[in-house]
Amino acid sequence: MTTKYKSISEWVKQQIEDEKLKTGDKLPSIRLLAEQFQCSKNTVVKALLALEKQHLVYAKPKSGYCVVDDYQISIPHENDIDFLSAGPDKRIMPYEDFQHCINQAIDHYKEQLFTYSEQQGLLSLRKELAKYLQHLQVFTKPDRLVITSGSQQALHILCVMPFPNGKKTILIEQPTYFGMLDSLQLNQITTLGIELTMKGIDFERLEHLFRNNDIKFFYIIPRSHNPLGHHYTNEEKKKIVALAEKYEVYIVEDDYLAELDTDSKADPLFVYEPNGRVIYVKSFSKVFLPGLRIATVVLPETMIPSFIHNKFSTDFNTSPLSQGALEIYLKNGMFQYHLESVKKLYTKKMNTLIEACSVFLPNYVQFTKPKSGFYLTIFLPSHIDLDKLIYLLHEKHIYVDNASRMYLAENKRKAIRLSISQVNEQKIDLGIQQLAATIIDLCKKKEYNPITFKSYH
Repeated sequence: MTTKYKSISEWVKQQIEDEKLKTGDKLPSIRLLAEQFQCSKNTVVKALLALEKQHLVYAKPKSGYCVVDDYQISIPHENDIDFLSAGPDKRIMPYEDFQHCINQAIDHYKEQLFTYSEQQGLLSLRKELAKYLQHLQVFTKPDRLVITSGSQQALHILCVMPFPNGKKTILIEQPTYFGMLDSLQLNQITTLGIELTMKGIDFERLEHLFRNNDIKFFYIIPRSHNPLGHHYTNEEKKKIVALAEKYEVYIVEDDYLAELDTDSKADPLFVYEPNGRVIYVKSFSKVFLPGLRIATVVLPETMIPSFIHNKFSTDFNTSPLSQGALEIYLKNGMFQYHLESVKKLYTKKMNTLIEACSVFLPNYVQFTKPKSGFYLTIFLPSHIDLDKLIYLLHEKHIYVDNASRMYLAENKRKAIRLSISQVNEQKIDLGIQQLAATIIDLCKKKEYNPITFKSYH
């Protein structure tokens, strides 16, 4: 029976893949399939129910089973080494667990699915998120949380909405998250940058910028920085908050990878000014399911009406189904269990990547050494054609990101960003060997003198 059941499932999948069965087409009847595979009707029904659970076919009353959609298996090239993708590792995503949560959410929130839900976000989810945030040392009440459709929406709104200090200019680290840069440039917002290295920022420069410019807020990624992987110390965070207080500057803290921080004593900036100077943004895209599009922002109470007004003008409300499913996932403890395996996997991958860069990259190529997170940045000699390097790597099925786009135009550096989130751990060494060989080859063709390259710390 088992063999017949599997044979029927594989046959239907193959028919769809070969386009002999297309979207909406009706499958052969249960009787015909039973005759074709010389098995009982019960075996056929079991196979069809399994295909229905995989959302490949659906039962049409009084008509039989039909194809839901074109079934295509997405198989990456066997030689692909993916340092580009920044979403969570697909091999450890809790698809089945979360599917149960979605089904429960449909049952529990079925009325809200057909109406507009609370603009601030489901109160029940905000209560669960307030409890969850305590694990990250963010202590606040549900009334100060607003649910957004991903952190990108939250950042966009914060860029364009007025702040109580009445200021207009936004300060960002250099480099920084390209999604933030896009929002600033799209909205033509005056933007200043402060250089960030693995040694941190220049606090005299920070105070000068705060004192002499109309700074609305300082956008900062305090840990697992994108793209450097830098982490601020608690003492540095206290100093940043103190300077912000002194010069009436707000801080927007993007703590997107807080869960991967290996330092249990590390605090968010929010700890040092929880009453309104620090606006805390938390995404769930990188450690969970990007397609969920759920994030939360902790705002001072006086700013909530304006934030919600701006949010309402773009999407009315965030999907109640996604909100309800996340609430159930948090409440039943599945999320914390998932995070344990996520943290171990990414820590192991990052250590492997740093070791490979230390061994294989030529000594005139500098790279960051993050203690945790997704990202590591490699800085290249100034004469190297960055586009050509990326193209040559692509030809070898090695994919990296151009980190120069993560700088303001006047601060651009030649750099590439490597992400460990989806790369196969067993291919990291090979990928870095190939990367190093390509850099060396390009340098030879330019008769490059490595002594002239300025070190990056």
